[in-house]
Amino acid sequence: MPEATPLRTNPPGAGTANHSASWATGPRTGAERPHPLDNPVRAALTGPHAHFAERRGRILRYRPDVTPWLALPDDPDAQDWADVAALAGPGGSVTLTAFREPPPAEWEVVFQAEGVQLVSEADTAPDPETVVLGPADVPEMLDLVERTRPGPFLPRTVELGTYLGIRRAGILVAMAGERLHPPGWTEISGVCTDGSVRGQGLATRLVGAVAHGIRERGETPFLHAAASNTSAIRLYESIGFTLRRRTSFLSVTVPADSEPPADAETRGPGAGSLEHVGR
Repeated sequence: MPEATPLRTNPPGAGTANHSASWATGPRTGAERPHPLDNPVRAALTGPHAHFAERRGRILRYRPDVTPWLALPDDPDAQDWADVAALAGPGGSVTLTAFREPPPAEWEVVFQAEGVQLVSEADTAPDPETVVLGPADVPEMLDLVERTRPGPFLPRTVELGTYLGIRRAGILVAMAGERLHPPGWTEISGVCTDGSVRGQGLATRLVGAVAHGIRERGETPFLHAAASNTSAIRLYESIGFTLRRRTSFLSVTVPADSEPPADAETRGPGAGSLEHVGR
C-alpha cells in the first residue's frame, strides 16, 4: 500500500487558512450527554491528563512546554475569553478545536481549517521494528519534527503517552505516538516520516502499532486530520479508521493591548488566578 504524505494532525501549518469555515462543530441539546470526543481537550484535562493542566476560571490548557491546546467550555462568555487572554498573555497564541463560538472581534484569527475526527475499532498488530521513545530521545524527535513539520511537538510532548519510532542506520526516521487522552480514548498524533524513507509504509506501520497498544489497555484510538488531506484520510481508512464527526481547528492571537481580568469575580476553582491542577 502506498504511503500518503505524513498527516498534519495539528492546525498550525496544516493547510491554507479558511476564514469562511463554520464556527459550530455540531448541534447539542441541553438533554444530550456530551461525548468525551466532542470536546477532547477538556475531557483529557479534567480526566487522565489533569496533572498537565493549568486552569483559570473555566479555562483549561496544557502546560506550554507540553502541547499548545487550550479548552473552552461549551458556552464561552466574555469572562472566559478574558481568562484565555490572561493565560496566554498579550500577543500570545491560542490553539483550539471543538469550539462553538467565534473569538472576540478584536482577536486575530491566524489559522482556521476544517478537520475530521476518525476513530478505530479495528484490530492491529505490534511492529517488531518499532522502538519505544522517551525523554532521552527528545533531541532526535525534535530534529525529525523540524525536518517533517507534522505540527507542534514540544520538549515535554513525549510525556503525554507512548511514542514509537523506527530507526535506520541508527537514525530516527519515523515516529508516531499518543497525545490527547479523554477517558477511555487516546489520540494518535505526531505521525511523521523522513523524506528519505517515504513510500515504505512506515507511517502506516507505526499508527497500527500505536493503536495496538491503546487497544491492549482497553481504550479506543482516535485521531484528527485536516479535511483537505484526503490521501492521509484514505490511508487511515484502509487500516480501520472511520469518520466520527467533522470539526474545525483554530489558532488566534490575543490582542497586544489585552488587560488581565479583575480577580474579584469568582468562577469556581482557579478563578482570578492561575492554578496548576495535579502534580
